[in-house]
Amino acid sequence: MTNYCRVMLGKQSVHAADCFAGNFIGADFGIHEDLSHHLPEEWRTFNKQFIPKFLERNPEKEKIGAGLACGALFTISKGIKKGDVVLCPDGGGNYRVGDVAGDYYYAVNQVLPHRRKVSWRPEPIARASMSEALQNSTGSAGTVSDISSYRIELDQLLGNVPSALQSRVGDGEIEDPVAFAMEKHLEAFLVTNWDQTILSKDFSIFEEDGESVGQQYATDAGPIDVLAISKDKKRLLVVELKRGRASDAVVGQVLRYMGFVKDQIAESNQTVEGVIIALEDDQKMRWALMSVPSISFYRYQVSFKLVKA
Repeated sequence: MTNYCRVMLGKQSVHAADCFAGNFIGADFGIHEDLSHHLPEEWRTFNKQFIPKFLERNPEKEKIGAGLACGALFTISKGIKKGDVVLCPDGGGNYRVGDVAGDYYYAVNQVLPHRRKVSWRPEPIARASMSEALQNSTGSAGTVSDISSYRIELDQLLGNVPSALQSRVGDGEIEDPVAFAMEKHLEAFLVTNWDQTILSKDFSIFEEDGESVGQQYATDAGPIDVLAISKDKKRLLVVELKRGRASDAVVGQVLRYMGFVKDQIAESNQTVEGVIIALEDDQKMRWALMSVPSISFYRYQVSFKLVKA
């Protein structure tokens, strides 16, 4: 199955023109060596080797930021597969669409030297034509963002599946269109309104160089919806969002994420906690959480009404 990724071509798309003209995407991150023989199948193995190198070159960075940088470098170099589709902002309100056409290669002394060949499609996608949820995902901070969850909308924008969403709703595949829309907006709403939540009293969404990069934080165990850090830098928080009712299975999912964070990116003096946010829970999840005090549960409430003017 084809996957979709948003890839930034330098800060504020500074290298976009070079990439479009040269038919490639790429990354830098200060790792100036050929990775051709250093791209294992597992991202974790790559990070174990290159996080120390990144921190040696960037002693002012935190381990979390190093993990994010090395993860993005691996994704561009190996994680994105030939045939996958990338969307890259051009700096002018549009996204160029490209089909990944080649494996990793190293361009010595060039901008974004860790490269992949790309065949750029002639027609861009205007940001204004995207749904608000897709705009939020493509506009998230960080070099790489997996936007495959918007496959239906992207296929429609690219002309692959006419009226895809409407047909899914109309033929009953989507049981509750309101819940379907909620799933696309809940994460973006939480991130945008983080300062209005009870969690913001002690935690901030993780930032790197002044940019929020804790949303959809990539891990070997899957993407964390939100990764936050306490204001005293001593506690890391894994936030998992569930649209609707959460079951006891999500406890195991959060524990996997917490284990990864503790093993791979937490400093020795940092603890790791978890939060599950859902519309409802069930008794099985309550029993599971009784044995895991490091994970908390919060319900969200949604109110919608029409007021006659």
